[in-house]
Amino acid sequence: MKRIGVLTSGGDAPGMNAAVRAVVRKAIYHDMEIYGVFGGYAGLMSGNIKKLELGSVGDIIHRGGTFLQSARSEEFKTKEGRQKGIEQLKKHGIEGLVVIGGDGSYRGAMLLTEEGFPCVGVPGTIDNDIPGTEFTIGFDTAVNTVIDAVDKIRDTASSHERTFVIEVMGRNAGDIALWAGLAGGAETILIPEAEQDIQEIAQRLKNGQERGKKHSIIIVAEGVMSGYEAGKQIEEVTKMDTRVTVLGHVQRGGTPTVTDRVLASRLGARAVELLLNNTGGRAVGIENNQLVDYDIIEALAMPHKIDLDIYKLSKELSI
Repeated sequence: MKRIGVLTSGGDAPGMNAAVRAVVRKAIYHDMEIYGVFGGYAGLMSGNIKKLELGSVGDIIHRGGTFLQSARSEEFKTKEGRQKGIEQLKKHGIEGLVVIGGDGSYRGAMLLTEEGFPCVGVPGTIDNDIPGTEFTIGFDTAVNTVIDAVDKIRDTASSHERTFVIEVMGRNAGDIALWAGLAGGAETILIPEAEQDIQEIAQRLKNGQERGKKHSIIIVAEGVMSGYEAGKQIEEVTKMDTRVTVLGHVQRGGTPTVTDRVLASRLGARAVELLLNNTGGRAVGIENNQLVDYDIIEALAMPHKIDLDIYKLSKELSI
């Protein structure tokens, strides 16, 4: 291929800019022309497509969000909507497309691939819930953002001898809650992948109180229940003074960590290498610190797996 495109779709994630930068510069290094699609799949359908140069991605590797911008599009889910996108790609002479995003973005790339237009998916989501890779772009930064908040909340929890419930993102995957909970020393972690009994949680809190513990931190993934619901249940059962903090979209922003910048650079470059060899319909990822790629249809059929050994360890360490 000599002319490819790149777009970001779905929720933004720190490190997306680093991935776009890698795609652009890797393509230009190999004498390919590279076009940016602005505004996700909606921008693809409307033809918001511009040629990118080396300078187009200068000074963005350290910035959160995505300079290509992102959007969700119901129209693109229809065959007519996808045909609009394909027509725009053909109009600009684009032969392959790098799609950076999460599950919905991958499904769009899969559908384009099925209709004969080669795409390569790059996992960009803070939820870390994309099959075919151990880590996604943005996850490490999001967890560090959560940890920063947990550390600050622990200070005030200790001062006022309270139990704090912290709600983090993760509708279908508990990776953020799990990793932040272990790293932040949370007494209890609530994730969609593991059942929890409110009575067991209450007993753990009471055991800690009896041995002189003055405060507790509970982290709940939004997919389990809201932080306010969890706080209400815990307060009703334990009669402990409980406060709730919902971190919300602060988890999406911020300067990407070194880990996310390096991961994004490696994955973005690998996507270009695949298209350079006329290989589309793939999803790139990382396993055991080695780059891998899977058939994108097969990748989407894989179940998301969370490391329950980490969950077990968190319970053992928070006695």
